[in-house]
Amino acid sequence: MSRELPGVDYEHIFSDNASTDNTVSLLREIAKSDKRVRVVVNSRNVGPFRNIYRAMEKSSGQAIVPMLPADLQDPAEIIPLFYREWEQGAMVVFGERTNRQESFVMRVMRAIYYRLIRKFAEGNIPINSGEFMLIDRKIADNLLSLKDQYPYIRGLVAQSTSDSKSIKYTWVKRKNGKSKANPLALIDQAINGLISTSRVPARLALLSGFTLSVIGVLAGIWSLIANLFLAPGVSQGIPTLIVSLFILGGIQLFFLGLIGEYVLSIHAQVRPLPAAFDIELINFDN
Repeated sequence: MSRELPGVDYEHIFSDNASTDNTVSLLREIAKSDKRVRVVVNSRNVGPFRNIYRAMEKSSGQAIVPMLPADLQDPAEIIPLFYREWEQGAMVVFGERTNRQESFVMRVMRAIYYRLIRKFAEGNIPINSGEFMLIDRKIADNLLSLKDQYPYIRGLVAQSTSDSKSIKYTWVKRKNGKSKANPLALIDQAINGLISTSRVPARLALLSGFTLSVIGVLAGIWSLIANLFLAPGVSQGIPTLIVSLFILGGIQLFFLGLIGEYVLSIHAQVRPLPAAFDIELINFDN
């Protein structure tokens, strides 16, 4: 970093999410030899997004890279490119993963999700962007003032300003270790990202419910007319009725679950879980 950006002071904050291996011991040794390396050890695992949020609270720089994963699938070599765009006035510089070295299925699923988020989000989120980005101090302070209990960082950043640039790069294959982001965790993060950045799902539920209600009323009127004037007493169409009830019931349950996600989000915000706290701070003056 010193070679690529001479004269620029920096700090590297490692935020340990209550790891169970010898990560903290290794970080202590690194911090002894470099005072710019700072370590925050959480009292419990708070998940990746809350962990990023907590680390941002400890940062002091005028430009911040919220997340640089330890697996280095996002290349640290492009941070100087972020910095130069920021120097030229950009409030946010997104990292845009134009090429992903992962399975075909995951690439397709991510592509669909990113385009869905971009379509409906209240903010211009670049396709294929993650939390690997550079943000101005003002953006960071704005995010931290929200006290979000489950922050979707890239969505909050995109909603904060339209003054952004993007740097394209290749998201390389993980060389060592195995990610703990299992499918259930990824689904949870995806749902949180959708409902925290857009009102469209709730409006879609309202519109669909209204449409189905109108269809049901029209179907009821037609059934009454058919029985009174066309074929009274005919019991045909019972299988169709049963199938229709199952379809409508499934749609209702789906949208009840969707509304439930919004309720859970509200519940988490107004009645948060006990906050994690720092059980160890290394190389922080205070």
